[in-house]
Amino acid sequence: MAPGYPAGTSRARGEQFERRAEQYLLEQGLSLVVRNYQCRLGEIDLIMRAGTTLVFVEVRYRKSAHFGGALASVTAAKQQRLRRTALSYLQSQGLNESRQSCRFDLVACDGNAIDWIPNAF
Repeated sequence: MAPGYPAGTSRARGEQFERRAEQYLLEQGLSLVVRNYQCRLGEIDLIMRAGTTLVFVEVRYRKSAHFGGALASVTAAKQQRLRRTALSYLQSQGLNESRQSCRFDLVACDGNAIDWIPNAF
């Protein structure tokens, strides 16, 4: 494995990149609400707060940008699953999407590069 890449299983690598993304977003001024929210509909890697806005963050890692890289790996079906999971989270917290400002951000990690796309979809 090339230097700078996390070792171990793909799940362990994913968790390591999620931590990197979390640290990066904390440095940008966001605050952590929940890490790895799961329900029967899916999973959201990070739920953070930017001011009064809840930010649902999908972290994607690809070893390289070949074949579209991390950005291209978030399909329409994945976006729909994230939206449904976010609605489940809001309901579990007694929040209403019409009263709670929300957005979906993407943190794409291609190799060692981090690309943060606020309001990605």
